Parts: sequence; C-alpha cells; structure tokens
Amino acid sequence: MPHPLYALGTLATLLWTIECNHYIRHKSHKNKFLNFDEGDLTPLYEIPRASLLMENDEISWPVKKEAVVEGDLILGGLMMVHEREDTVTCGPVMPQGGIQALEAMLYTLDRINLGKTPHLPGIRLGAHILDDCDKDTYGLEMAVDFIKGSISNIDGAEFHCNKTQKRKVISGVVGAASSVTSIQVANLLRLFKIPQVSFFSTSPELSNKQRFEFFSRTIPSDHYQVKAMVDIVRKLGWSYVSVIYEESNYGIKAFEELEDLLAKFNICIAIKEKLVKDSGVARESAYDSIVQKLYTKPRARGCIVFGSDQEVAELMKAVRRCNATGYFSWIGSDGWSARSLVSGGNEEQVEGTLSVQPQAKEVEGFKEYFLSLRVENNIRNPWFVEFWEHHFNCKYPNSPKTPYNVKLSRLCNGNETLTQKNTVFEDQLQFVSDAVLAFAYAIRDMHQDRCQGYPGLCDAMKPTNGTELLRYLRRVDFEGLSRDRFHFDENGDGPARYNIKHFKQVSKGKFEWITVGEYLEGLLQLNMSAVQFKMGQPIPPESVCSLPCLIGQAKKYVEGESCCWHCFNCTQYQIRHPTDPTQCEKCPQGTIPDKHHIECIDIPEEYLQPDSGWAIGAMALSSSGIFVTNFVLGVFIKYNETPVVRASGRELSYVLLSGILMCYSMTFALMLKPSDVFCGIQRFGAGFCFTVVYAALFTKTNRISRIFDASKHTAKRPNFISPRSQLAICTGLVGIQVLINGVWMIISPPRAIHHYPTREDNLLVCSSYIDASYMIAFTYPIFLIVVCTVYAVLTRKIPEAFNESKHIGFTMYTTCVIWLAFVPLYFGTANNVALRITSMSVTISLSASVTVACLFSPKLYIILIRPERNIRQSMMPMRCSAINKNSTNTGTGSMMAAVMVTAATCDQKQNVDKHVSPIEEGENDIFHQKNDAKKDNSTQTPDTSNEVLNDTCKINNNHNIGNGPTNFSQSAIFKDRTL
Repeated sequence: MPHPLYALGTLATLLWTIECNHYIRHKSHKNKFLNFDEGDLTPLYEIPRASLLMENDEISWPVKKEAVVEGDLILGGLMMVHEREDTVTCGPVMPQGGIQALEAMLYTLDRINLGKTPHLPGIRLGAHILDDCDKDTYGLEMAVDFIKGSISNIDGAEFHCNKTQKRKVISGVVGAASSVTSIQVANLLRLFKIPQVSFFSTSPELSNKQRFEFFSRTIPSDHYQVKAMVDIVRKLGWSYVSVIYEESNYGIKAFEELEDLLAKFNICIAIKEKLVKDSGVARESAYDSIVQKLYTKPRARGCIVFGSDQEVAELMKAVRRCNATGYFSWIGSDGWSARSLVSGGNEEQVEGTLSVQPQAKEVEGFKEYFLSLRVENNIRNPWFVEFWEHHFNCKYPNSPKTPYNVKLSRLCNGNETLTQKNTVFEDQLQFVSDAVLAFAYAIRDMHQDRCQGYPGLCDAMKPTNGTELLRYLRRVDFEGLSRDRFHFDENGDGPARYNIKHFKQVSKGKFEWITVGEYLEGLLQLNMSAVQFKMGQPIPPESVCSLPCLIGQAKKYVEGESCCWHCFNCTQYQIRHPTDPTQCEKCPQGTIPDKHHIECIDIPEEYLQPDSGWAIGAMALSSSGIFVTNFVLGVFIKYNETPVVRASGRELSYVLLSGILMCYSMTFALMLKPSDVFCGIQRFGAGFCFTVVYAALFTKTNRISRIFDASKHTAKRPNFISPRSQLAICTGLVGIQVLINGVWMIISPPRAIHHYPTREDNLLVCSSYIDASYMIAFTYPIFLIVVCTVYAVLTRKIPEAFNESKHIGFTMYTTCVIWLAFVPLYFGTANNVALRITSMSVTISLSASVTVACLFSPKLYIILIRPERNIRQSMMPMRCSAINKNSTNTGTGSMMAAVMVTAATCDQKQNVDKHVSPIEEGENDIFHQKNDAKKDNSTQTPDTSNEVLNDTCKINNNHNIGNGPTNFSQSAIFKDRTL
C-alpha cells in the first residue's frame, strides 16, 4: 500500500498540472474588470468557468471572481455570495448571508490591520475570498485555489508551473457557510494541514475531530440547536408534529438528532419530508406535494423546518398556492431564521414562526460601514454591483450582463442609497467577524512565542505551520467586535448560545422578527406573553394527534401510530395503570379508586364500634347480667352458712357464678377494637368461660347420677363426691379447655386482620371470625353441654326432694335451644362480622342468664322471700323428720341417712339397709354419731321400718319448700360441710 505522503504528493502534482494547463488555456482571456492602484488591493479578474447561453449568446455565467486583500499572511475566504440554482451553477446574489458576510470579513480585516484589535506587530493580514454559490461541488472546486501555495511544502518537494508567478500560502480558511460545503472543503484542507474556521456550518458531524481535526467553527453545533427546538415544542404543549428537513448533511444530521430527542420526550412525528438540496433544485410541484402531505395529518399543526432560506422560501410559496396559509405553525432552524429571503413576500405564511438562531450581537461599527458603501467606493468586492442591482432593482451602467439583470429595464441613476429602512441586516455576522478575529489572535499568540517580539514575520513563521497554528487557534479567548467573549469548546465549536426569534404582526400589515427568548446552557427562557401566532391570538394552536384521555380512562393506540389512540373507561374498581397508560389496573383488596380514578385509596377500616346499636344492646344485656350475678353472689356470701346455701354446694356454686360473670364480661372483650392481643383474649375467653360454667354443672350432674346409680347396687358410698374431689374434677375439666386453647394458639396464633366481605368493605376483625375456626373454642363446651344434658335426662326421675337435677335439666334444654339457634346464625353471618360478633355475645349472655335464672332463683326465693324454710328440717321430706324424731336423745339423726332411706325406699324398698351404710368420720358432720345412727336403724322393727318407709313414700308435693325443698346437688346428700 503506497505511503500516505506519496499519495498526497501525487494528488498535489495532479492538481498543479491541471492548474498550469488551465492557466495556459485561459491566459488569452485574462482581462481587467476594474483597475485601481491602491497598494492594499489587487486587480480583480473574471475567468469564465461555465457558460449559460442566452438568446444573444453574449452572457457567460458564472464568472469566477475573487476578492483579494494583500497582506503578509493570507486568509482564504469561502462565501455563499450567490444562491444555489438548478439550471445554472450559481443563482442570484444573496444580500444577507452572502454580500453582508463577505463585507463583515473585509471590515474585520480592516480593523485588525489598523491595529485596533488585536495588535499584530509588523504583520498585515490579507484575504483571498471566493464564492461557492451554496454548492458543495463548486465550493470544493474553488477551494483548490487555497492549496496551490501549500503544495510546495508537501514532502519537501516543489512544484512550479510558472516561475514568474508568485503564489501566496493560505494560512487558514474562513468558511464555508453551509455544512455540506464545509465538509467537502474540510476533507481537502486537512490533507494540507490548513486550519478552517466556519461561521454558519452547524452540522453535528463536524464536531467529530477524528475526521475533521483541522475544522473549527464560531457557531455552535446543531446538537444544541435541536435541544432548543424540542424545548420550544414542549413549551407549546405539542406532542404531534411534522418535520421537514433539507436533503443535505446539515438537514439529515439534524433530523437524526431531532428524531431521537423527540422520541425521548414522547413527541411523535406525523410527517417527515425532505427538501431537495444536494440533488438539485426542486420544482414547485415537489413543494406543493410536501404541503399536501402535511394536510393528510390535520391534527399535526406544528411543523419543524430544518433547512436553508432558499428552500424554505419555496416551501412558503407552496403554502400560499395550496391555500394553507395560517393553518400550520412553524419552528425554524438557524438556516432561515430572521431571513428576509423567506419572510419577504411570504409574511402571512411565515407569521407566528418561532425560530432558533445562534445568539449574536451587532458587530460594532459594521452597520454604519455597510450603509456607507457605494459601487464607486467598494472596488474590492467584485460582486457588489450585482448586489446593488438586486437591491434597487435597476441595472448599473456598463455592468456585465448576468442571467438576472438582463430583464431590468430601469437604469440606476446614481441617487440610490443604502438606508436603515431599505436594508435588512443579517443577524449572525458576529460569527463571521469572530472567525477572522480567532485567526488574528492565534497568529498574535504564535508570533509572540515564535518571534520573541520581533516585528513582522520571522523565519519561524515562514511559512506558517498549520498544525501549530491550529493549536494556538483552539486556545484563543477574546472579546470580539460584538463585545461578547469567545472561545472554542473541546470540539472546536462556538459557545452554545441561542436567541429565540419570532415573526409577528406588530400592527396591521406590519411584520417584524423580534427576540422573545433565549437558550443558554441548556435552559430555555421564552416570553410567551410576547408571542402571538396570529394577530390577537396568543394561544398556540393545538398540535396533538389525540386529546389526553379523561380521568379514569386508558389508551388504545391506533395501529401504526404511537401518538394516536382511542380512550376507554376503566371499570368501577380500576384505575389507569401508573406506568402503562394502555392498561387499567385493578385496585387491590382493601382499596378503591379515588373519585378521579387516578390512584387506589385505602377503604376506611370498620369494626364493631362500642357506640353502635349492636354493641350497646349486647353490652346492656351483659351489664344487667353482671348486676344480677353480683347480687346473687352477694346473697350467697351473706347467707353462706345457711342450709340453702350449704345444701347447694357452696364450692361449685361459687365456681359456677365466677363462670357466669366471665360469660357476661366476654361481651366487653368482644366489643374492643381488634388487635393481636385482644383477639387472643377473645379466642381464649369465649370457650373458657363456658367451660367453667358447664364443667361445674357436669360435676354436679355426674355426682347425682353416680350416687343414685350406686344406690341400686351397693350401700357403699361412691368415690370422689367430697367437695375437694368435686373441685379437682371441675379443675381438670377446665384444664382440658386451657390445653386445647394453648395448642390452638401455638398452631394458629391469633391475629387481627382486614376482611373484605364485599368490594367496598374493609373490616378489621380477628382472623378466627372469618371461618369456622372460632368454633374450636366452643367444641369442648358444646361437648360438656351435651353430656350435662344427657345426665339431666338420666336423673329426671329422682325424688322430688332432689329436684335440682330437674333445674339443671331445664337449664341444659334451654341452652341447647339457644346454641342450636346460634350455630346457623354464626355461619349465616359470614359477611356481617358485626352481627356475627353480636350474636356470639348475646348467645353467651343468654346462656349465662338461663343458668342464673334456673339454678339460683329458687334458692334466692327461699333465702329472701321464705327465710322460715331456710332450716335443716326444710331440707328433708316431712316423713324423714318423723322417722328421726325419736332419736333426739342422741342428737345424731342423720338427714343424709333419711334422704338415702327415702330415696332407696322410693326406688328399691328391699335395699334400704344396705344404702344407709355409715359415711367415714370427718366427711360429714351429720353422721358424726354414726354408731348411734346404726343403732337406731338396727333397733327398728321391720314393721315400723316399713311403716316409716311407706309414710315417706307418701310425701306429696305440698311438703316441698318453694320450687324444691331440697336441692339434690353437691351438699344435700353426702357432704358434711354443706349443712
């Protein structure tokens, strides 16, 4: 592979050969257009490059012209003096971006050479300025002139075509204007290490220093301009826009960044169309087609146009032809911002435009300088005559014919003058001036380092080394003629500062470009109060494909459209998904949508409040029961030593009353706000209180049953019927419930949970209320109830004197009815926890109330109303008293013995004796004289005994006390401590 320097030398040789042949071929055509003798000016030449034959065959177009300023160091200039044209190489002259930009360069050179800023000791800057006609190919052809003087420096070789011709080495190039031309020229200049500083080229591609290491620019990259344009779109509230961009590196690269940035902010592109540029000049029909395509998306009223003024001007004409004036609102790029070429004649079409323009201020003194120019005194600008003819629409006397002045019928009379009113100035001339100043400051710094204060060019700067000059160029930091400070960033780009321009109708029929904001350091500041899109219309037009869905609605996108959708309602218990607008999200249990269906809110938790009607009723019933039970307990304590209390079995009676009090108290525990602790108390207490009650009743009924069963078979006293034994049995029965509850709580700890019986309910309840698990607490008490009921049935036929078993039986029957009603009610109120808790509370209270009423009211009747019956004799049948009245001498007549005799006689008269066996001493004070009792029994004759027994069997109900003279319970029969 050949060495790069060899290839570069070959290219240089080829270019030099072509130029020599070109010079020889056209030498005869060389002629002076204007001849002046000023030392700082050189003759300007016209060299025909291509021909456009008119009817008279006298016009050659274009003619190569060059503006030359002599100097010690020469800066090349590549200006967009003429517009691009399809049918010819160059179009008409460009007043603002062309002529004014060229004059800004010349004006800045004048200021530098006058020593005002910066001071270049003994060095004069010159210029060699060419026209690229806004075409990259033509601009590249013109740029060949810049490298001719540098060819002799390549690889140590020298190339000479004409030894008498002296060529200046170009130290640096100012230009080009368009990005596509700058890219072509930069690729050429980098081969010869010539630094280039552009003033209008904004393509982001040029920031790539791997490809364009010798390229710099005073204008910021479009990377920042695109951000500013997108921020404007967002500020206007647009989410659906069209994009039109020119078919050039400037437009294509900008569109690529624009597309990515719009997508980032969920802004959709409705239509994207290219403006023909590099491939030629489009016809009117092509522009009309673009406008018609914009009409296919009528909701996209906002349109971003990234292009140059010439193409955008044609687009605005198409808008007028298609009767689309006022329908679209434009966001413009710097390529056509505030350009009269676009707005002139298209005011109504451009009205309302917001455009981004690199922030630039007026170049100090330039406006006065430019307005003072005349054709006669501006001899160094070979294109100024064309500008004059274009500006005043007249033909200058003796000027060469061009394709654009041949139809001018009026001659310029010499009275034409440039004024503020008839001249529109380019807003971005600061960048041209800064580009020239950047070279000047770099040369100054380089001269200070290389020449050590030596005035003029020292040998170290003959010729200027492009690589070293570039290094100084990138480090400049100065205040320009606009009074703004300038420096290059790390990519060789200018500072990212933009003005937001707005084209508005300030008064009827008068339109102006005004500044309404700025974009600095990534922050947009836009004065919306100064913006009006039409006369008297400050509100921006709506540019959205679909209106935002209403509250509580989700989107269904139209196929192929990312910003167009249909809206559908979320259901009653759904909200729109917080991250996916196309989905509705169901609110979780315990929450419901707020009234706007934006978020799910917690349903206020509900629980049985103590002030509710259910709770008040249940607590009133329990309070009454507690009062009655405490009254009974007080009576029993007061009359603790009376026969009725002793006969009722004091120990188990107190246990029974304690259980009843706990039953009533459970109501208040059930009414507390559920928590883990209170749920544990409720779960344990509900079953425990019942167990205490029915364990005591079971002990009683079991004792009675065992005594009478034993009386049928033996006279031996049954085991475990003493008070201590009865308490031990009762405690053991209660202990089983405690064990069950303990195991249950370990396996399934009590918890307060939220229960959702319906979609809009949030009940705070204990977990056991939700299912049948609460019945575990009642399983054992129900078993005791069933057993007690069975014993009540079995003992229903005992003598009437011992009818406490009948009272227990009635208690059990009623309790069974209550519980048979409770169980289905409990399971039937699964969705109404308040009713379920209330029913449980009432069931517990009713069960306790039945026990109090059936077992204790007869005793209270005797104690309080019939106290005369609260004696020992009243606790036995009348006949039993007669039997023992003759035994008073001994004082040992046993009521229990009589009872046993009576019971045995009524049931089995033949077994009386064997059932009247003495009870062990110390267990019953009734039988503390058991030997006397035996003696009395043994001395009775059979006839007397039978008579007594027969008389005893004849006891009728008239001798019973109250509802039952003697309660056949714990103490009435065998316990000595009960009487």
